[in-house]
Amino acid sequence: MLDFLDFSFLDVLDIILVAVLLFYTYKLLKGTVAINIVIGIALIFLIWKATQALHMEMLSGILGYLLSGGVIALIIVFQQEIRKFLLMIGTNNFTNKRGFLNQLKFLHSEINTDTDIDTLLSSCNSLSKTKTGALIVIERTNKLDFLVNTGDQMNALINDAIIQSIFYKNSPLHDGATIVRDNYIIATRVILPVSESTRIPSRFGLRHRAAIGVTEKTDAVCIIVSEETGEISYVKDGNFVFYKTKEELSEIIQKDLSN
Repeated sequence: MLDFLDFSFLDVLDIILVAVLLFYTYKLLKGTVAINIVIGIALIFLIWKATQALHMEMLSGILGYLLSGGVIALIIVFQQEIRKFLLMIGTNNFTNKRGFLNQLKFLHSEINTDTDIDTLLSSCNSLSKTKTGALIVIERTNKLDFLVNTGDQMNALINDAIIQSIFYKNSPLHDGATIVRDNYIIATRVILPVSESTRIPSRFGLRHRAAIGVTEKTDAVCIIVSEETGEISYVKDGNFVFYKTKEELSEIIQKDLSN
C-alpha cells in the first residue's frame, strides 16, 4: 500500500537522530524562557514546510524570513554556550577523550549541587517561630545570573547566623529574595518575576507569588517562610509541594537537587 514511498534505512536513521537531538535539546532547555523561543521557531518551521508543500509562495516567503530571524534570536539567547563550545573545539586536545567529555559538562542537564539543606531548613524553622518572612531560591541547572544582577551580590557560605541576619526584620537585606548556588548565598535583595496565575489563592502574598513566578520560568526551587503565619512552604515548577513533616520536606528537596 505504501509502495510509492521511497523509504530506506538511512531515512530511518535520519529520523532517529533528529528525534534524539530534539529530545536532548528539550531536556537541556526545559524550565527556561528559551524553551518558548525554540517551540515557537519549531512551529513556524512546520508551518513553513506545509506552505512550501502546498506551493503557497507568499506565505512561505514570509515564514522563511521569520525563521532567519529566529536563528539570530537563538544565537543571542545561547551566545555563552556557543562561545564555550567553540573555545572547547579550538583549544581541546581530542586525543584525550576524557578531557573532551569533561569539557562538555556545561551541556549536561543533570543536577549536581552540594547545598546544605539541613542548615537551610533549620534556619527557616527558627524564622518560622518568630514569624519572620523569608524567600530562598535554590538554583539547579538554570543559571540565575539575570536575577542576581537585580540584587546585592555576595559570596557567603551557608550558615544559620547569616541566613537569620539576612531576613531579620530590621536588616537592609531582608527585602526581596536570597539566591543559593551550591552551598553559597550568591545574592540578596533579589527582585523576582511575580506570577500572574489566577490559580493562586488570595491568602498568599507577593512573596509566594514571586516564588511561583521564578519556578515557572526556571527549574529553581523555593523555600518560603510566611510572615503572617510562620508556615514554611516549598515551591517547584510553579506549584506548592505538600509535605507532612520537616524530615519529609528535607528528603523531597534533597531528591529534587539530585535529579
